[in-house]
Amino acid sequence: MARILSILVGLFFTAALAWSFGKGAYTQITEPPAVTVEHEFHLLPKHVRFASDGAFGKFDRQQLQRGFQVYKEVCSACHSLSHVAFRDLAQLGYSEAEVKAIAAGFQVAGTDPNTGEANMRPGTPTDYFPKPFANDIAARAANNNAVPPDLSLMTKARHDGAAYVYSLLTGFQAQPAALLKEFPDAKTPNGLHYNPYFANLNLAMAPPLTSEGQVTYGDGTKATVDQMSKDVSAFLIWTAEPSLEKRKQTGWAVLGFLLFATILGYMSYRNIWAGKKH
Repeated sequence: MARILSILVGLFFTAALAWSFGKGAYTQITEPPAVTVEHEFHLLPKHVRFASDGAFGKFDRQQLQRGFQVYKEVCSACHSLSHVAFRDLAQLGYSEAEVKAIAAGFQVAGTDPNTGEANMRPGTPTDYFPKPFANDIAARAANNNAVPPDLSLMTKARHDGAAYVYSLLTGFQAQPAALLKEFPDAKTPNGLHYNPYFANLNLAMAPPLTSEGQVTYGDGTKATVDQMSKDVSAFLIWTAEPSLEKRKQTGWAVLGFLLFATILGYMSYRNIWAGKKH
């Protein structure tokens, strides 16, 4: 009886699943979704490779330093790195003195030890990168009513991660004539900027990287818009997962152990249990 009941329950769920699938397919055929401007003109991220990609990838610390320079000189005016402390920059190859100098170049919130009043003071290595705006109201007022997102985990928070960031930075352009012809009401509003790599095609952020030489690299690398975009994207891979290299190294050690344990288990089986009969 129990077996018959279980078969009937299985048949019920199978029929329900088949009915749901059929209804969905019928609706898709008879009532196809309306074509939208986002569906027609939104682009997938460009293909770009970074030194940290792949199972054996490692950070290019020279590139990370260049990316940090782009962030500090361009992006930090609007975007925060609230999950990154100044002392973390030592992982990029900066010396202790350089980290202290970088931290001192930022003003962070503090307290006057004599009066107990809030004040601003130079940063120290133990401080975290400060927010560029006092609150969201100030951020909206300065950015066309949009709050610039924190960049600490951006390459983890967005699909395609660093490729998305790179594509967004290099993707600002004029609206295609074909778009305006097919969707005349989809003209980019005043104050927004067209970018086909952004979900709804228009965003409040103006192109942050606009010309070659906008940043002067200390290592002599030519600072083209493409190069600066790649460098800051690589830097944001690090901010999102500074332990990436260690994770990969640990992963290979674990795989090696599992392979050894599998071989050992099989040999034990062959030696002890293979000839046993129940």
